[in-house]
Amino acid sequence: MKSTLASPASTERSGENSGVPFFDQSEAFRRIWPEIRGHCSRVLDDGKFSHGSMVAEFERALERYTGARHAVGVNSGTDALVLLLRAAGLRPGDEVIVPAHTFVATATAVVHAGGVPVFADIEEHGYGIDPDAVAAAVTDRTRMVMPVHLFDRLADMAGVRRVADAHGLTVVEDSAEAIGMRSGGTHAGLLGTGGVLSFFPAKTLGAVGDAGALLTDDDAVAETARMLRHHGRSGRTLAAFPGISNPTVVTGGNSKMDDLQAAVLLAKLAHLDADIERRAVLSRRYDDRLRGLPGVRAVPGDLPVRPGENRVVYVHLVQVDDRDGLAARLAAAGIGTEVYYPRPLHLQPCFAHLGYRPGDLPRAEELCRTALALPLYPDLAEEAVDRVCDEIERHYSGRSR
Repeated sequence: MKSTLASPASTERSGENSGVPFFDQSEAFRRIWPEIRGHCSRVLDDGKFSHGSMVAEFERALERYTGARHAVGVNSGTDALVLLLRAAGLRPGDEVIVPAHTFVATATAVVHAGGVPVFADIEEHGYGIDPDAVAAAVTDRTRMVMPVHLFDRLADMAGVRRVADAHGLTVVEDSAEAIGMRSGGTHAGLLGTGGVLSFFPAKTLGAVGDAGALLTDDDAVAETARMLRHHGRSGRTLAAFPGISNPTVVTGGNSKMDDLQAAVLLAKLAHLDADIERRAVLSRRYDDRLRGLPGVRAVPGDLPVRPGENRVVYVHLVQVDDRDGLAARLAAAGIGTEVYYPRPLHLQPCFAHLGYRPGDLPRAEELCRTALALPLYPDLAEEAVDRVCDEIERHYSGRSR
């Protein structure tokens, strides 16, 4: 008996006074629902809902899109980082240099993989790790460096690789936000030993829950990652039920991707380039409205992009004076924002034992004081962008609403 899935219920779109959420994908989801429904029905008919044939199909599609030799689907971008570090050879107690300005999962993944995070400052004009700061952080225990591609651009991979090559370090990329970003035609995550993608719902390519992937051109790294994601079992486990008799070669975990998430992602991947272009249009509109406005220190479109690289706007991050006051005003007007990030990693309580102090990494600390993310997603209307910008102008001009 064939499965049937009802269409998601429509919700009435409100008008000018409805507010502007920070993220909303409901309209896009309804628009491609027939494709999603078709893929999900295939999963339900197949009867294998985790680590099955739909995951395998999505992996092949992701390899075609990114150019990766191997895409390994897992249950989250965070687990993808842990598996990548382990598969790339991280040993207990090894140090991994990471930027101080990024999501905490970058550093906690190092801990979960058995390593020790060492924090470095970010570049002066951008969000990525500073290669000179990487060089200064190298010790005789350093084994890897993990640059992070943030918001709308790649880290300085050429600079990071120069330092890594000089010190014999392995480069792994936290490319969780970087689907679609390329340097010289090479996709993010393939500029070192390997990288990862996150498919958290708000990402440029988002699931309807948690999911992630590991990207690599290294056969050995891919083989180890595939074992690690399914309890360390060797041999074929993907789309092979149950695989319990396969020998356990390494101590892995349960990091498998669900097939229903793969079904959603496979449908949305076909629309990814159009979504990326829509994000670019909206980001340019923000830039044109906010550029030069008193109180706005920087708009993302004015930051330098290295030759051969492209921007893919996942987060539209402005740097502003009175960040918290502006966020409060926008919230009062029904406009959602997010702070990326309120505290740099070296000053997070969970890393207090590492001994960092305020002032140690000043660029990361300054960005944490000034950065504010504005609403940006393909469903966002140009009029909503203008409404956000109008409110920002009022805040800095001192005019009442």
